[in-house]
Amino acid sequence: MTTYIAEFRAVHKLIQIIQHSVFTWKQEGGEIDSDLLQGKIKRESAVHFYKLMAGEQFEVSLDDISVEITKTAPFNG
Repeated sequence: MTTYIAEFRAVHKLIQIIQHSVFTWKQEGGEIDSDLLQGKIKRESAVHFYKLMAGEQFEVSLDDISVEITKTAPFNG
């Protein structure tokens, strides 16, 4: 199992705040599947960030969030 780190940017279609952050995960060796990684970041990071920002104002949906992965690398931290 290898640990990786990704730098990403998440954007919500209504909330005018951009999440710039990093995300770590473990996977067996091989190619990183960007689509799977984007979904994982949405579910495990971005949706919680935008729910915190929205408060009680409105429901935050995964479909309203887009994730752009800018860099990935093995992580030995």
